[in-house]
Parts: sequence; structure tokens; C-alpha cells
Amino acid sequence: MGIGPSTKETSLHHFRDPLLDVVSDDLDVDLLGVMVVGSPQENEYKNLVGKRAAVWLEAMRADGVIVSCDGWGNSHVDFANTFEEIGKREIPSVGVTFNGVQAKFVVSNKYMDTIVDMNKSAEGIETEVVGENNTDEIDAKKALAFLKLKMRKADNEQK
Repeated sequence: MGIGPSTKETSLHHFRDPLLDVVSDDLDVDLLGVMVVGSPQENEYKNLVGKRAAVWLEAMRADGVIVSCDGWGNSHVDFANTFEEIGKREIPSVGVTFNGVQAKFVVSNKYMDTIVDMNKSAEGIETEVVGENNTDEIDAKKALAFLKLKMRKADNEQK
């Protein structure tokens, strides 16, 4: 399990990433940056990268974060751990990943409560079409809208 043809983001997708375009064009949020984290093979390192990403976000004083994963299955182990580490630091987070008809994560936790599924295939499955199940502008707008709501809620709870 993991990255397949339809969930694989091509170089062109990275150059025209809809998530980055939507977030950077929004006047209500300040984009701090883009963090790229790999998906290690060993579980101890899967946990380490999630913790390091969360510590980094905390140090930058991020008010919220969108976590995107271009794989599925075993890659969701890292995804879930990263959400848990971010959640422990009380940073609002939203996820974007492929779930399709499986709609169930290999592992999950209470912090994975807002996930945008980037599935585009009618059958809800991984297909042989390169890039079919990638984040598009609608997915990005959904993720940003959810994040704004979670950030507003967190801000209201602090008052």
C-alpha cells in the first residue's frame, strides 16, 4: 500500500499546487511556509518525523495547519502520528489525503476529526490514471474553510 499512479503527485502538480495557491491567495491567513516531511520505513522514525514536524510548527507559533499526504495505507501511519503530535500542542489541524471507498485509516486518533478526501474516481478506488486522485482547487478551498473554522473556535475558547 502507499503511493499508486492515481495518488502520485507529478512534478507539474507540485509547481501548480492548488493547496498552496488557495492558501497563499487568501487575505484572512498568513502562510508561514511549506514543510515537506518524508515517510520513513521504520515505525520509530515514523513517530520521530511527526514529532519533529509538530515541534517545528509550535516553534513557529502556527495558529493552524493543513497536513497533506499524497499516499495512503501505510503512509497514513505517519499521517496519524503527525496529527497526534500537532494535536497535543493544541494547534488546529485539517488533513487532505486519499481515502476513497476504504474511508477508514490504518490507524487514527481523536485529532483526525477533519479530513478532506481527495478521491476523484467514481468507484472511490486507486486507479491506473496518473494524478487522478490529487488535491484540486475545491479540495483546497474545503480544507482552508475547515481550518478557518477550527482556528476561530480555538480563538474563541482562549478568550
